[in-house]
Amino acid sequence: MHKIITAAVPALALAATLTAALAPAAAAARPAAPPRLGNCAAGQLCLWRSGGFTGARQTHELADVDIESCVPLPSGTTAAALANRTGRPVTAYQSRECAETAEFHTYPTGTWAPETPYQVRAFKIWER
Repeated sequence: MHKIITAAVPALALAATLTAALAPAAAAARPAAPPRLGNCAAGQLCLWRSGGFTGARQTHELADVDIESCVPLPSGTTAAALANRTGRPVTAYQSRECAETAEFHTYPTGTWAPETPYQVRAFKIWER
């Protein structure tokens, strides 16, 4: 019985050493926490001035915009994050005139984009 105990002690020490050595690597391998979603109700297009759903927020609803029409943001404002909860696709434009010569991207309904790849200056809500 004495031999079993002495063999078990080094095995426990080795297990403790391996656990301590691997714990920091496991912690580093964990993905970063997802960004906290901003406040945006069903039926709305929400645009935030800053990334990560922070800064001043603008909301737009279907009742307030013409479908498939270019809607520029108020002069001097841009958006860096958006949530599309309209139930329809939304195209965000870098250009205030919805020009397709600048950057643009269509976001399906249900999209939460914490960082847009460019400053959004206008948008269109599509029929479907």
